[in-house]
Amino acid sequence: MRTHPEAQYLDLIERILGTGDRRVDRTGVGTMSVFGAMLRFDLSDGTIPVLTTKKVYWKTAIKEMLWFLTGGTNIRQLLQENVRIWTDWPLARYRRETGEAISQADFEARVLADEAFAARWGELGPVYGKQWRRWLGADGREHDQITEVIRLIRDNPGSRRMLFHGWNVPELPGMALPPCHMVYQFHVHSSGRLNMLMFQRSGDALLGLPFNFVGAAALQAMVAQQTGLALGEFIWMGGDVHLYLNHLDQARTQAGREPKPLPKLTLGRRPETIDGYRIEDFEVTGYESHPAIVADVAV
Repeated sequence: MRTHPEAQYLDLIERILGTGDRRVDRTGVGTMSVFGAMLRFDLSDGTIPVLTTKKVYWKTAIKEMLWFLTGGTNIRQLLQENVRIWTDWPLARYRRETGEAISQADFEARVLADEAFAARWGELGPVYGKQWRRWLGADGREHDQITEVIRLIRDNPGSRRMLFHGWNVPELPGMALPPCHMVYQFHVHSSGRLNMLMFQRSGDALLGLPFNFVGAAALQAMVAQQTGLALGEFIWMGGDVHLYLNHLDQARTQAGREPKPLPKLTLGRRPETIDGYRIEDFEVTGYESHPAIVADVAV
């Protein structure tokens, strides 16, 4: 029996492979899916859940989380940081609407070089960051959920309302992709540790979840530092957790690997607000992994 924290993830992969329901999905690729899952990671010793059974590009995951926190919704900001994980959706829309068979590299180059082109074709709609930092109420007022949840943690640590989410029903049709990791809830333990639970309605187990774990843990570390708390548990909960049918061989490869020790995360400085963090502030040490596993993103 494996007791390594990463074993939870590997067991989930094996559960999907063994008992998953074969389903037709939005992308047309098809999935093996299970409904309802939970993983728990203890971050109190500085551990961060960067999976070791394949190489995870943790800087990319943290850069994505920092982008969410800016409230940004255009891939140009990501491309300026050499992050390409959101290009598929605007690229597909551009090809569909213009009929131009442009390569991803050429599309990204145009987005970077031409601000007007980026504004027209690099926009993702009111995705994560917009909802987290600029939720538009029915009265026309914008609501900064991140600032409010930090205030609540500081001022009322016993509250059961310390959460934010991204499922803004009226704005869903305008999003390139509705939020998958959609609810984050915080809990302050009497020991002075900050716990965080993230609910993910839809989880791409091979490609998405490893990034989601890192981004969420980085967010929890930032919020803990901003509120003067130590880190506690990160709890991940999934709704529809799936493997795409073109990921099954890769998943079997990963499930057969033995995990290595998880690395540690430290923050190099404490900015005045959560808006002040930069990728250079995050130091991950002791990360050793098995080789990368390549798989296509289903759009």
